[in-house]
Amino acid sequence: MTASHSRPIGVFDSGVGGLTVVRALMERLPMENIVYFGDTARVPYGVKSRATIEHFTAQIVDFLLGNEVKALVIACNTIAAVAGHKVRQSAGNMPVLDVIAAGAQAALATSRNHNIGVIATSTTVNANAYARAIHAQNPTARILSQACPLLVPLVEEGWLDHEVTRLTVREYLKPLLADSVDTLVLGCTHYPLLKPLLKQEAPNITLVDSAITTAEATAQALAAADLLNTNNPAPDYRFYVSDIPLRFQTIGERFLGRSLEQIEMMGLG
Repeated sequence: MTASHSRPIGVFDSGVGGLTVVRALMERLPMENIVYFGDTARVPYGVKSRATIEHFTAQIVDFLLGNEVKALVIACNTIAAVAGHKVRQSAGNMPVLDVIAAGAQAALATSRNHNIGVIATSTTVNANAYARAIHAQNPTARILSQACPLLVPLVEEGWLDHEVTRLTVREYLKPLLADSVDTLVLGCTHYPLLKPLLKQEAPNITLVDSAITTAEATAQALAAADLLNTNNPAPDYRFYVSDIPLRFQTIGERFLGRSLEQIEMMGLG
């Protein structure tokens, strides 16, 4: 074990949703230190221009590199779709993982008929990011994308098993179920909290949780780079946000599945 092994993994998102990825990383890599940054003051990114998203992303990456991270995990579909290439340029030889690449790979490995559904925010769907990532590996795969703009506010409201959420999910899934998809990519970091409801509404479809697949891809990348921390029974978790909204603690703990400690406010730019 060297100092490089004990350096933290840097995880970032435009807001709080990326905490589902942190949760998956904690479960898959329980000895790794983690630094998280959520740009809660400037969320949502989806309505902003490419230049603005790239600028904000560069500021976050600079902050995480200043914390001497050993890998970067883009836990935001919008950032991965719009600025992923910029992150990789800044990171040099450091492993960079993102939810879209990991989700696309897992979807192809899971699907039997290569009819793959994607539910995501309008921005991610309009960017065609999952379709491009999947077609890069298998041009014959059929991708059906469905924007689900109402699901993020419902999740943040805590209505995970509410009748309103159930009816909304049912409506969004109709065109996908009618088209014989056998695999459904959860293309937003909020959506893993809806897995129980989604399984009830689409029992014959295999769900691909991009948080879990990203954690697995991170484990593989760290092992390949000989950067795994294998002797750290008390890992350090630090959470930075650019603003602490009134409901942040409540929402954050729901996403993380545990109490949020060591939250610090860090303004960028």
